[in-house]
Amino acid sequence: RRGRRCHVLTDTHCHLDAQAFDADRSAVIARALQAGIGRLLTPGISVESSKDCVRIASEHSAVYAAVGIHPTDDGMLSAESLQDIHALAALPKVVAVGEIGLDYYWVHDPEQQARQRNLLKAQLRMAADLHKPVILHCREKGDSAAGPCIEDLLAILEEWQAKLPSSPSRPGVLHSFSGSLEAARRAIELGFLIGVTGPITYKSAAARRELIAALPLDRLLIETDSPYLAPEPYRGRRNEPAYVAHIADKIAAVQSRAPEEVATVTADNAAQLFSWGITA
Repeated sequence: RRGRRCHVLTDTHCHLDAQAFDADRSAVIARALQAGIGRLLTPGISVESSKDCVRIASEHSAVYAAVGIHPTDDGMLSAESLQDIHALAALPKVVAVGEIGLDYYWVHDPEQQARQRNLLKAQLRMAADLHKPVILHCREKGDSAAGPCIEDLLAILEEWQAKLPSSPSRPGVLHSFSGSLEAARRAIELGFLIGVTGPITYKSAAARRELIAALPLDRLLIETDSPYLAPEPYRGRRNEPAYVAHIADKIAAVQSRAPEEVATVTADNAAQLFSWGITA
């Protein structure tokens, strides 16, 4: 019933290819549509995952795919893997390159981190070649709000944009952003949007709510990251796209807006970034 109030909710990041959905994937998507969600975006994290996301998108009209190699994927920097991702990224219902980025939470070795940066740069070049936005992962060691991971990411994005013939107005999104207000503003200055996920609803996440309260609504996207990061009151259980309204409601509360306005504006943000219906 939550979503039916406006029929414009989106979930711009849900891992529908995850094993957690193998038993009832179609039912999960059906529940999302019944909740008033008009579009869902499922991002790949490897070549095989990306292929699965493309297949799922082809089977469901409301689902779109992104393809990419996650920074923690074991197949990093294989020329063949990058060629496979490039071929998938060119498909009509693939609207972004992602989930790509940097992860210093799981990867501490400097040499491996350097490989992550090279992989990211290669996929950024791919996205520019295909004129598609990127979905960016960034996680600091110890889940810190600031550190070398976001600094490296922003430096790479600045260098990437400086080499482009013209900077895209909305080049992508920083998925499930957990960094500082300063970093968010730097990303927004580069044209990026900020992805908001379930932790904004947690009692312990006051700092994250303060961050979102300080950011412009026209630079936010709502994401579940399902089956992970379930919002209250589902915390600790499997997350799914139908719960995205809880995130929209919390954004509305911290920004003193109507939930319908948050749903409408974030849906418009997603439509502008991912060109729903134009590339399909």
